[in-house]
Parts: sequence; C-alpha cells; structure tokens
Amino acid sequence: MRLPTWIAQHLAALRAVLVFTVLLGLVYPLALVAVGQLPGLNHKADGSLITSGGTTIGSSLIGQSFTDADGNPIGRYFQSRPSAAGDGYDPTSTAASNLGPESVVDTLATDPEESSESLLTQVCGRSRSVGELNGVDGSRPFCTDDGVGAVLAVFRADGLTGPVTRVVSVNQVSPATPFVSSYQGMPVELAQPGEDYVAAGGVITPIRGDAPAEPAVPADAVTASGSGLDPQISPAYAELQVNRVARERGADPAAVRKLVREHTGGRALGFMGEPGVNVLELNIALDKQYPAR
Repeated sequence: MRLPTWIAQHLAALRAVLVFTVLLGLVYPLALVAVGQLPGLNHKADGSLITSGGTTIGSSLIGQSFTDADGNPIGRYFQSRPSAAGDGYDPTSTAASNLGPESVVDTLATDPEESSESLLTQVCGRSRSVGELNGVDGSRPFCTDDGVGAVLAVFRADGLTGPVTRVVSVNQVSPATPFVSSYQGMPVELAQPGEDYVAAGGVITPIRGDAPAEPAVPADAVTASGSGLDPQISPAYAELQVNRVARERGADPAAVRKLVREHTGGRALGFMGEPGVNVLELNIALDKQYPAR
C-alpha cells in the first residue's frame, strides 16, 4: 500500500536530516580532527601548546604578560607588546582598542571610573615607561615629559580665527605643570575634570615638541596588535631589551643576542609581514640557559 504523499514527503525529509546529521555532524568533524593529527599539523591543531616540567605554560601562538602580581614588568624577562584583549592576551576577548589617530584628547571625569585615556596618551605613557625600564630615551613627538598627549585647546576671539583668548592643556590636570607655559603669548591652563573643551569651542592643537623623529622606543612596544594576542615583538624591540635582561641575569649581552636570533622567525612565505621574535619561547630558553639569580 502506498503511503499518502504528505507522509512520504515527511519521511524523505527525515531521512535527509538523519543522513546529513551523520555526515556533517559526525563524519566531517572527525575527519578534520584526524587530518589535524597528521605529522606536521598536529602541533598547530592542538593549539601549539608549550610545556615545561610537565606543565603547560602557554602557547607559541598567543602572547602573554611577564609581570609581577602588581602588574610591573619583571626585569629578567623580555616584555611582550601591549594587548587590548580583555585584561591582556585573553583569547576569549580578542580585540583591538578601536582607537584611531584622531584619538588625542583624554576623557577627564571627576569620577576616575569614568575617565579614559586617548590613544595618544596611552602611547606616550607606554613609551615613557619602556624608556625608563630599559634605560633609553622614551620621548616621542606630541608627548609631554610626564607621559600624556601634548595637546592644547586653543580658543580664539572669532572661533577659528582672531587673537588667542585662552589656551588649555587638555590632557594635564593639577598638580601637573603645563608642558608649555604659554602659546602665542597666552598663558596655558591645566584642564579641569568634567570640562569639554571641544564643545566649548576650543581648537584641538597637538604640539610636536623637540623629541627625535625616530624614537628610541619602537612602535610595537607602545601599540597593541589588532587581535591583542600577538606572541611576537620586532627585532628592534628585542634589541632594546637585551642589555637589561642580560644585566638582570648576569649574562653576556652577546649570548642573549644569540638567543634572540635563534628565536626570530622570518616573513611568512618569505615575503609577507615582518620578522618577529617569539617572546614566550625566548624567555623559556633564557630560564634554561641563565636561571634567575
């Protein structure tokens, strides 16, 4: 006896669901897992995990911080680039800061929880800290000596033109000292929390200052990657840290440079990207060859 058409159609649909569930829900995923375990692929498929003494300490594909409980850099380790992923290198919160080159004015609120730093101030502060840590000049163009963006809000009599009537250093508050005492003959004021100087008519004017055009601190030391997870730093940033790490470990700087070279990877496929130094692998090699004193 033939089944009614509508029942036959439903049975055909059910068979199709079962077949595709088995194929796409079981066979296909298991096949990919099997391919991922082939020699040469299994390390990447398993997350490129790095173990030491039987303990997993990280992944060669994901960066991590080398800081103490208070978040201060540990001097005997090479430091990674900054991260905007969660609290730093969080693979579940991979992200960039989404701040661009026009982010130069800090949000200064009376409640510190509502305050936020512009990209410029973040870069300035990081550059100053990296310079102090490694004993080099951390100054950068458009940065103040105290590590914030060197930006003025300039008020003029006729809006965008006319004599200057007021000047405010928008990223500096008391008890700081204005990074310039005057601008076009007008004394420079410190910013007041909660004031919006752009809305009040101030023309935002970054001041370059006398910092070198090529800062001693490289760009990857002060900016986060797009993913926030990059495990590598540039050879230039690694070189900046060699003397500090060698001093902290009582090692010969030349020997530390040799380890840096051994953990420097080339461009992808020989032409994409730039060479990079894997920080985690380098620090592990340092611990093995030059244990902390």
